[in-house]
Amino acid sequence: MSVVQIGLLLLASFFLMLALSVPVSISLIVSSLITVSTALPLDLGTFVACQKMVAGVDSFSLLAVPFFILTGVLMNTGGIAQRLINLAKCLVGRIPGGLAHTNIVGNTMFGALSGSAVAASIAVGGVMLPEEEAAGYDKKFAAAANVASAPTGLIIPPSGILIIYAVLSGSSVVGMIMSGYIPGILWCLACMVVAFIVARKNKYPTSERVPVKVLFRYFVEAIPSILLIVIIIGGISSGIFTATESAAVAVAYTLFLAMVVYKSIKPSDLPGILRDACETTAVIMFLIAASAVMSFVLSFTGLPNAIGEALLSVSDNKYVILLLINLLLLVAGMFMDITPAVLIFAPIFLPVVTSFGMDPIHFGIMMVMNLGVGNITPPVGSSLFSGCQVSGIDMEDMIKPLLPFYAAIFIALMLVAYVPWFSMVIPNLVTG
Repeated sequence: MSVVQIGLLLLASFFLMLALSVPVSISLIVSSLITVSTALPLDLGTFVACQKMVAGVDSFSLLAVPFFILTGVLMNTGGIAQRLINLAKCLVGRIPGGLAHTNIVGNTMFGALSGSAVAASIAVGGVMLPEEEAAGYDKKFAAAANVASAPTGLIIPPSGILIIYAVLSGSSVVGMIMSGYIPGILWCLACMVVAFIVARKNKYPTSERVPVKVLFRYFVEAIPSILLIVIIIGGISSGIFTATESAAVAVAYTLFLAMVVYKSIKPSDLPGILRDACETTAVIMFLIAASAVMSFVLSFTGLPNAIGEALLSVSDNKYVILLLINLLLLVAGMFMDITPAVLIFAPIFLPVVTSFGMDPIHFGIMMVMNLGVGNITPPVGSSLFSGCQVSGIDMEDMIKPLLPFYAAIFIALMLVAYVPWFSMVIPNLVTG
């Protein structure tokens, strides 16, 4: 079979099983076995696939994933959101559209700590949306601001998907983690610009001035939560612990914070928290193992090279190719969750971008941003659905107020894609 026929067989079998509601991980394995059986005996292909699955998760760096997942679960149930919202209100509440800005900044801070876009949209949105509606904000606009800003938690560390990409691509885990800060802040600022313009146009009220005494109290209450980021950044950059060890430190610190400082988690809550973290970890790890099989099939059949040659045949201009890849990833993100999308498309597009000199870390954060947009777009955007649920608004009614946010986020994405400084300046400083 030709490379084109192999590629069509792989894609057709994969998407057919997805259409039949077969889990993504099983679809990856079965479609890969079907494809590799065109070149190898089925028993040999199955044996190699099993080896690749074990090798795919046999990585010390991947130990960080379950720890950061557990950190996120502890944050979600530890009463962190309200304290961060109080601080955000003090910082940006006086700007036109202050409550919307509070929601956006609150999502950014809480998402950065929990690493979950869905958790941010529910925890922060659940508190802020009733306040905004009571203050006279348009309910759809308020819900759109909440949804649009939720994925910043996927980009700003600690983020499990950045670690997964680093292991998959062979990039520096420390560099990959550090690359997310400025792009995540750009995403936040893009949402705030839209909120500012809409608020000025509709004359939405600002928050009342907070007395200095109250501001100081809110700041002190939020310091223990914010210190988590300081501990992670400081520990990694100073060499006190590795990125993987920082995940374990994050769990210990968050547990201390929730049980001793805030006293929002009791010992009786721990079995349920550990169960939730284990279930999420098992799903992600099995996805990684399954994607290792597809990665083997892709390299064995030479499909990434064929796709690269096809893209290069469209244009020899790297900026045009980069735009095409961005558009393809944006479309992919609309139909797939971020973890399987990264596992599938990173091995395909990474050889293409590195061929014209793009740093794998730069490509990784661009890819995560692209797929993060899919988190807030129909038909399968998980943050969009959670945002609709918490606001009580139908998805069809949410799209129109989201359009200006999409445009602003796309501009931020293009800045990250075409200006390496935004994603590379901190990794270069930290890793030398």
